[in-house]
Amino acid sequence: MARVGVFVCFCGANIADFVDVPAVVEEAKRIREVKFAIHYKYMCSDPGQQQIRDAIVQHRLTSIVVAACSPRMHEKTFRKALSDAGMNPYLLEVANIREHSSWVHQKDKKAATEKAADLVRMAVAKSIANEQLHEISVPVTKRALVIGGGIAGIQAALDIADARIPVVLVEKSPSIGGKMAQLDETFPTLDCSQCILTPKMVDVASHPYIELIPYSEVIELDGFVGNYKAKIRKKASYVNFKTCTGCGACWQKCPVKVPNEYNMGLDKRKAIYTPFPQAVPNKPVIDATHCTMLLKGKCGICSKVCEKGSIDYTMKDEIIEREIGAVVVATGYDLWDPKPYEEYGVGRFKDIITSLEFERMVSANGPTNGVPVRPSDGKVPKNVVFIKCIGSRDEAKGIEYCSKICCMYTTKHTILLHHKVPGSHSYVFYMDIRAAGKGYEEFVKKAQVDTAATYLRGRVSKIYKKGDKLMVRGEDAQIGQVVEVEADMVVLATAVIPNKDNPDLARLLGVSYDKYGYMSEAHPKLRPVETAKAGIFLAGCTQAPKDIPDTVSQASACAAKVCGLFSGDTMKKDPMISTVNNEYCSGCQNCVKVCPYGAIVTEEVPMGHGSKEMRTVAKINEGVCQGCGSCVAICRSMAITLAGFTDPQIINEIVSI
Repeated sequence: MARVGVFVCFCGANIADFVDVPAVVEEAKRIREVKFAIHYKYMCSDPGQQQIRDAIVQHRLTSIVVAACSPRMHEKTFRKALSDAGMNPYLLEVANIREHSSWVHQKDKKAATEKAADLVRMAVAKSIANEQLHEISVPVTKRALVIGGGIAGIQAALDIADARIPVVLVEKSPSIGGKMAQLDETFPTLDCSQCILTPKMVDVASHPYIELIPYSEVIELDGFVGNYKAKIRKKASYVNFKTCTGCGACWQKCPVKVPNEYNMGLDKRKAIYTPFPQAVPNKPVIDATHCTMLLKGKCGICSKVCEKGSIDYTMKDEIIEREIGAVVVATGYDLWDPKPYEEYGVGRFKDIITSLEFERMVSANGPTNGVPVRPSDGKVPKNVVFIKCIGSRDEAKGIEYCSKICCMYTTKHTILLHHKVPGSHSYVFYMDIRAAGKGYEEFVKKAQVDTAATYLRGRVSKIYKKGDKLMVRGEDAQIGQVVEVEADMVVLATAVIPNKDNPDLARLLGVSYDKYGYMSEAHPKLRPVETAKAGIFLAGCTQAPKDIPDTVSQASACAAKVCGLFSGDTMKKDPMISTVNNEYCSGCQNCVKVCPYGAIVTEEVPMGHGSKEMRTVAKINEGVCQGCGSCVAICRSMAITLAGFTDPQIINEIVSI
């Protein structure tokens, strides 16, 4: 005979303000199988959990129903309470009377109460048919893959490797460093970016537990948490890194010059090059799209001047395979192209540049040796207009969200201009100043005082030429007037957008992404660095725009998750997954097609007992299955069962109301 305990939570005022909680308890008591029912203000608290533990023992309960918030919030908490009391944790049912009742029926307390009572009644009925389940043990390969070698990937790799866990760090560029390597100074402390980043880059290259694979991309990931197999395409560099000393003779003599991506196209690099002086690894690669020898079979100067004979024009792309247990995705960000702002003359006026182009100009190792100059004539600008929110918070032309870092780096740019060009003046057009971070508000206020920059709250409507000057017309909402500013240069704070490869990589990894292209976390509050696919974690701007402190924090959080995953030789997994009854399976493979996690494959089994004839049936990988139930819904032969959601359990719920 079932003996069910029901525990209804007030959830502070979240439930109690819109649901008559005592009435729900009284309704539960009328159910024959319910032997104990009580309400409490916070069931998830220690006293609330203790009430559950005590009731299980005192009333010899066989299953538990907790009516509270979403099971995504506290199901694990309540399962542990059952386990502590000696009950199988999977004999728990959570009736979600907050999201499914109180929050959606706030204007009708009577209806919300009736619905909450129905949800409890259904949960009790389902719990009667619950069966004991036991966690699944999955073996773990203790090696992590980090995709992306910016500050997020570097930090995650170092933290994992410092725990003596092998790491494979894959970076698609010839050097690690990412966008941070292009910065001059960082807010709010104005630290030299290279000074704080370069030591970490060197640590990556020299760490005994890190295998750095630059100029490469992940092209395939198979398997499941703890047991992934990754294929990595290492692009041909046409340089033997083992013999190359990085002396520089090759790129000094190379006659081919192309726009330099590191300096945002503001100067030229050679066809054989290292991205920047502090590059790691500090070995050159040949750009096959511009090398005369590779394109036409002519030249070969780099090979002739290389004393070590490190140039190899016959080199091919290499496929590297690695077995790994977890993945950290740290692919960074791109910047929005401001061309849709035609009224600003973007693309027509040379002296309108982006914030990252300005950053490269003021950088000591930049194309202009640390002094900003006008691209049109090379003169040093005296009056510079900075325009924020170019593409950000603009549903008409750009994107809806705030890019988070633009307010702060624009403030930094006014300081750098003040330092680099004495006597210069900054004008900043802004919508709002968002300075949410430690020391950020103080940084903005100090900059406004020290630089005497003019801040104009309003949007810019038009930019036009007047002689060799740029006339910036906009609104100053604080005085309610249209203003015009004569500028030598205009700097656009363009929006942060996801890495252009994010959607393709997300599909390759089997994780979801949002409408912008950022990869999606499992839960924004409780699981901010995890994805819905077990063993894959997100760090930095691959998930959303972030500043450097937040990026580093999230990277370290990913590393902690990986170390936790690798803390044992096996890992425990939720047993609420699907199973296939081979006797009923017709081999139609519809389940294979709909599984969003790639957890279902096929196998050959005997046609019957003792038969030599074989037939095809579905097989579910326990390590990959997430228990979503898509396969159960589409199986026409009813051969698939989802533990915890069996037909008897679902039928009991339906019949109960």
